[in-house]
Amino acid sequence: MSTTDERPPEHSRKSAVQLDSGMSKTLHHGLEILELLTAHPHGLSVTEIADGIDVHRTVAHRLIRTLEAHRLCRKDGFKRVTLGAGLVTLAEPVEQDLRTVARPVLEELADAVQATVHLVVRENATEVRALMVVEPRSAKVHVAFRPGQVDPVDRGSAGLAILAALPAVEGEREEVTVARARGYAVTDGEVIPSVLGVSAAISGRRGDALASVGVSIFEMPDEESLGSAVVDAARTLGNLLR
Repeated sequence: MSTTDERPPEHSRKSAVQLDSGMSKTLHHGLEILELLTAHPHGLSVTEIADGIDVHRTVAHRLIRTLEAHRLCRKDGFKRVTLGAGLVTLAEPVEQDLRTVARPVLEELADAVQATVHLVVRENATEVRALMVVEPRSAKVHVAFRPGQVDPVDRGSAGLAILAALPAVEGEREEVTVARARGYAVTDGEVIPSVLGVSAAISGRRGDALASVGVSIFEMPDEESLGSAVVDAARTLGNLLR
């Protein structure tokens, strides 16, 4: 006796945007490919992409060739398609606006808690990147690291705070569950040895969270007070970005 698995294909990612008569079908499918690749940072084959956006393989191939020409996706040595470096150029103005809005909020937090503050964005399904780092202006000792640092999304308070803003998933770290309950994540030495991290997610325009505000500090005498300050900063920045 056979059974039919009615689950969607593994590489399917139905776009939340509904195509209507006033929209470009070709552009819609091209953007669906980019959304699909975002969920699969290790790449997909042309066939998997065609199945994922429900088009013929020939159509998918033409769309991919066009996206490749604009450096929005690329093929590796195994013919798997991944996101391209051209997306970084497109995102730069958006990130610049985010840094401009965030700087005074981060500076105020850094001076208030006398510790290094960071703005971290979700890079892809598995990683986060430090977009901005602000050091306190009068602290005698503080943590120092450069913007651009990339870390696993499931290591360190910044990534855990972003995960905690999402619905619970089976097998998630206990620290994510705890962070979801109290509103901020806390880690000890997960990214930098002997450095504590406290981060809270920034809510996006659609209610999702693709970034977090956090503090890196050597000692934390009052975790609740520090957590509250980080949450307030994340909420302030979220309101400014709406």
